[in-house]
Amino acid sequence: MKVGIAMLAIERKRHILEYVKQHQLASVSELAVVCNVHQATIRRDLNELEDEGLLQRTHGGVMGARDNISSEPSFSEREQKHREEKERIGKQAAAYVEDGDTILIDSGTTTFQMVPHLLQRKQLTVVTNDINIAAAFRHAHSIKTFVTGGVLFHDSYMLNGTYTDDMLAKLHVQKAFIGTPAIHPEFGIMHFDDYLVSAKKKMIDAVEQVMVLADHTKMDQLSMHEVAPLTSVQKVITGTDLDERVKHAFEEKGVSVDLV
Repeated sequence: MKVGIAMLAIERKRHILEYVKQHQLASVSELAVVCNVHQATIRRDLNELEDEGLLQRTHGGVMGARDNISSEPSFSEREQKHREEKERIGKQAAAYVEDGDTILIDSGTTTFQMVPHLLQRKQLTVVTNDINIAAAFRHAHSIKTFVTGGVLFHDSYMLNGTYTDDMLAKLHVQKAFIGTPAIHPEFGIMHFDDYLVSAKKKMIDAVEQVMVLADHTKMDQLSMHEVAPLTSVQKVITGTDLDERVKHAFEEKGVSVDLV
């Protein structure tokens, strides 16, 4: 569908991603018509989207980066990327957990780094959709761990699907620690895989306080699908390499940002 007026850059990129996902392939001239902008503008957008790993350029056009849309690298691969930063983020996030809390820990390599700093908590209740996280609490007898159930993703040990959604919909907990591949000051929490969006929405709906754990490369990033607006988020915990301009953009939206 052709857009009647020229879009803002961020909106245009989202429209390009949606269009390419639907059509698999698209030419520069085709996208210029769809977005009502010059071809030079589209080429610049495509270069930026390719740099973010969201699309793959072809001669005269673009195709979807299928590997990025359909799956992520394995847990062990992702765990090593920005490892020290993720460890700092996990430690800082754990500091917001008190004895007696009921919390939800989302699946992810950054959220996983909370676990070593929670093992001595007393009367803690943890809900998670991550087999790695649940197993890491197996010797912590003062911590009650609930696993959501759902379909197991073998490369990440994440649980997702209808059973996951059903359990999350019945919960009410105090704090959620959410992982995400992208969070943006205008569009909030985002994800490349529509199949994973529902469970994250249910998590956010089930809690009083949402904290997003994301290394600095996930900040100010755009992805295919919106998970939740930034108004759903109270705090973001990220690394000190974050650009100060990006930090201020989030703070201007009323979100507290911890740099660690």
